[in-house]
Amino acid sequence: METWINEAWDYAQNKLSRTRSRIGATFPNATYGGQYDARDLDCWTNGFWPGILWLAYRATGDEEYRRIAESCEEQLDTPLQEYEQLHHDNGFLWSLSAVADYKLTGNRLSRRRGLIAASHLASRFNLKGNFIRAWLHEGSEGLAIIDCMMNLGLLYWASGELQDPRYRHIAVAHSEMALREFIREDGSVHHIVRFDPETGERIEALGGQGYSPDSAWSRGSAWAIYGFAIGYRYTGDIRFMNAARAAADYFVAALPEDLVPPWDFRAPADQLWAKDSTAAACAASGMLEIAYLLEGEEADRYRKLGSAITESLFRHYAPEDPAEEALITKGTGSFPAGAEVEVPIIYGDYFFLEALLKLKGENEIFW
Repeated sequence: METWINEAWDYAQNKLSRTRSRIGATFPNATYGGQYDARDLDCWTNGFWPGILWLAYRATGDEEYRRIAESCEEQLDTPLQEYEQLHHDNGFLWSLSAVADYKLTGNRLSRRRGLIAASHLASRFNLKGNFIRAWLHEGSEGLAIIDCMMNLGLLYWASGELQDPRYRHIAVAHSEMALREFIREDGSVHHIVRFDPETGERIEALGGQGYSPDSAWSRGSAWAIYGFAIGYRYTGDIRFMNAARAAADYFVAALPEDLVPPWDFRAPADQLWAKDSTAAACAASGMLEIAYLLEGEEADRYRKLGSAITESLFRHYAPEDPAEEALITKGTGSFPAGAEVEVPIIYGDYFFLEALLKLKGENEIFW
């Protein structure tokens, strides 16, 4: 094992052992002045802190990580039971909290939470268009987004637990739709595609959090890399692996020298300054997932790519200020909205830690 991997793990472990007490059983999203904020219970990012805690618990056996993660999970019962607060991100929320808990501890109540969340996610499936509807606001009835590829693991897991293929059928149908409508020939992806919710007919692509409908939002590429790899893990469908590899190859070919992308690969030159380390971290973990699922030279290739990106994040994007709570800096949530531009973001920390632990040999995932 390369020396830097142990150095990075020691760095992450030491920081988490300090920050967990102050953050506690809250739901951080981004840091301001070096400290993570606390979001409302229905925020889509609320699974990432408990996910970090469960990763740390699995690696160390430290019961304090488990205690805080369980408290977070219990609080998420509120949005789980208030249907109007639920959206397409049930996987982000409950795969990394309840399902992680169940996988590590066998907690049957956590299993039930995960199954309820999966059932709610499945209920968002549009039969005519074969897509899982995004968001809740008026006008979103026909919208699907590339992000949802990361939520499908919850459906695959539920099918396995219940020995009921219905959830898997929905996940596969949504993935097949994404193969047709989201992945371009060059491996780049759309963020949003709009369908007629009554007929299922494709209407248009939208820019969303990318620069334009024809641009290449880097985190969207990362969602595709990892999401299709997860689909291959559960189904063995080579089409999903091919899509994951196409997205990964596009991502790598477009990277700058430091291996951390701008927020959109095709943004105008005067906007390329804004980095998104969260895209790099997610893509790195996705490439390591690809490597785990392949064999031989191709596995070695993607492992080296995932390792190189993770190392760059550690060497160049770990904060200089030791008081900064985040593990990595310069994530960008939504450049078009001016939201969280080049700030530390919790899902960047999660994917960085997950990738790091994969490099240490932990290849089982919560997704």
